[in-house]
Formats: sequence, C-alpha cells, structure tokens
Amino acid sequence: MLFASTKKYKRPESVLVVVYTRTGKVLLLRRADAPDFWQSVTGSLRWDETQPRQAALRELGEETGLKATEGLRDLQRTYHYPILPQWRHRYAPDVAENVEHAFALELPAEILITVNPAEHAAHGWFAFDEAAGKVASWTNREVILTLKNQG
Repeated sequence: MLFASTKKYKRPESVLVVVYTRTGKVLLLRRADAPDFWQSVTGSLRWDETQPRQAALRELGEETGLKATEGLRDLQRTYHYPILPQWRHRYAPDVAENVEHAFALELPAEILITVNPAEHAAHGWFAFDEAAGKVASWTNREVILTLKNQG
C-alpha cells in the first residue's frame, strides 16, 4: 500500500466529469492560472477517498456548485497518461503517470454555475464540437466527442 510520506504529495489518480445538456451544450471551465486552458470538471482523488465517484461528486460541488447525487454516470473509461512537466512537482518523485476516471452528468438545459475563483476564471456552455476544440486535454476531447456521438 502507500507509505505515509506519499500523502504529502498529490495522489496520481483523478476524475474527469463532463457536464452537458440535452440541448447540445457542454460546460467548460477556464483555469485561473492559465487563461487559454479550458477543461471540464477535473480533480485528483484525495488519499481518503476510496472510490472515484466520491471525488467526482466532490469536484462537481467544489468547481461548479452542482450537487449531483443522481444522474452522475460512470462512463467505465480509464485513461493513463504522463503527468505534464509543469505539474510534476505536485507528485511523489517516482510518479510519472496519472490514472483518470471519466464521468458524465447530463442536465436538461444550461443552468447557473458558481465557479471557484481560486481555480477558474470563467465558464461557458459550448456546442460539442466547439467544446472539443477548446479543451487542452486529449482525454477530455475524447469523452466530449464520445458523448456527442451517443446523443
């Protein structure tokens, strides 16, 4: 299992939650620390979280104000990718890869979102193709396009 000293670092396991509407819009958040970096709801699991779903629900609340006890769908997709150099310092020295679990939340229509200004400077609702073109992460893009094609 994990050593106690590991807990001072970020856990290399995260969630991606794509929030979208039946009317064909995808919620994106613009990072406060990178003005050109748009993304869906994302975040690392905390060391005490035993299931990715716990992190997905927590991150939804923290980043958007949404409390989605029902409707959050585990897409049964897990991605593995190298941690970008600018974020490596947050992880233990021997960690080079992150594991990401994908979720989706469908809403009837666009709703008012409350972003956390410490993390995000803006948000917007975009058509699927536009959203896919804006996001920085290839995993985020793939999930958005998969959801579009399921609709």
